[in-house]
Amino acid sequence: MKSEIKYIELKSGYHDDGPAWIGTVEFSKTRQTIYFNGQAFKGNGHGLCFDIETKDVYWVTGVKKNGENRYWAGKGKIMIDRLLVNDYLKLKGWSCLDLNKYELVDIEKTNKQRFVAIENGSLETVNDLDKYPDLKCLSIEELKKAVEYLRKRERDTNSNNGLKFITVKKDEAERLLEQLVATLKP
Repeated sequence: MKSEIKYIELKSGYHDDGPAWIGTVEFSKTRQTIYFNGQAFKGNGHGLCFDIETKDVYWVTGVKKNGENRYWAGKGKIMIDRLLVNDYLKLKGWSCLDLNKYELVDIEKTNKQRFVAIENGSLETVNDLDKYPDLKCLSIEELKKAVEYLRKRERDTNSNNGLKFITVKKDEAERLLEQLVATLKP
């Protein structure tokens, strides 16, 4: 697996000041999955990606030569893998790291096999409502959970990252739930 130094920033729930890291990421053979810090992201490492488990949106890009990786409106320290500092300083041509901008951290190794199981697992093991082919087979309680889940996903999803699909699925689940509840009323 090929590895590269990347800038990773959490976008879901934040504007331009989410937690951010500089670390070494590994790519799957197809380069469509990125492994970093115990997580796996779908994307190619050049822009918006999403966490396979949480569906949170992340910004994953190469590191900038000038060291200004955050968007101009963003703020906060960038966490950097302490094992990567010397390589990062060489890459930048710097003699030392500005600890006002960076925080040294330990980056967790990612168990890639766990994510292979999640992506290739059955609906029961994955528990991802997006993979239900038909919401009509769900009970009222399952539909309530589906609606709640899809509402949260809709709030947390970027328009470039499947928002239309989630909204359509949520609307379908709400309509089916309303119809089921109506049929049970005397």
